[in-house]
Amino acid sequence: MIRTIQTGSCTLIQGMFVKLLENGFMQVRVDDRLFVGRPVSSLG
Repeated sequence: MIRTIQTGSCTLIQGMFVKLLENGFMQVRVDDRLFVGRPVSSLG
């Protein structure tokens, strides 16, 4: 499942969901890199 996270005030990253961390942040994978950030909620 592709998810979107916010890593900075203006930086959004979309990638494959890896896991939800205990602190509420989410980890996503883009190619061979992992990114951590705040999940962005959907409008639907």
